[in-house]
Amino acid sequence: MTVKYTPEHEWIQLEDHEYAVVGITLHAQDALGDVVFVDLPEVGKAYAKGEIAGVVESVKAAADVYMPIAGEVSEVNEDLRADPSMANKDPMGTGWFFKILIKDMAEFDDLMDAPAYEKFVQANS
Repeated sequence: MTVKYTPEHEWIQLEDHEYAVVGITLHAQDALGDVVFVDLPEVGKAYAKGEIAGVVESVKAAADVYMPIAGEVSEVNEDLRADPSMANKDPMGTGWFFKILIKDMAEFDDLMDAPAYEKFVQANS
């Protein structure tokens, strides 16, 4: 599965050519600390790339979760809502935030791959 990254520290993984899963990166959850609350988007709502689609709050801070590419929310992780610490335990797996129906695949192609994201994190740390 192809995973890409945003400068705002979201990851997005293709499920197929229509749907993708979105979450926060390991770097983001490390910076936030213990996650205590998540505000997830409404299923069926469409967002443009870069729009705020949710919020994650930790004992240290709150951060917006941005839509990595344009799309419509098709599912949210209700398990994460019930247990926000999943974002710390497995941010790239069970701690996913929401799934989207992709509007523009070209936007996905423009995001960073893993080596580019690692370089970005190192340069901005």
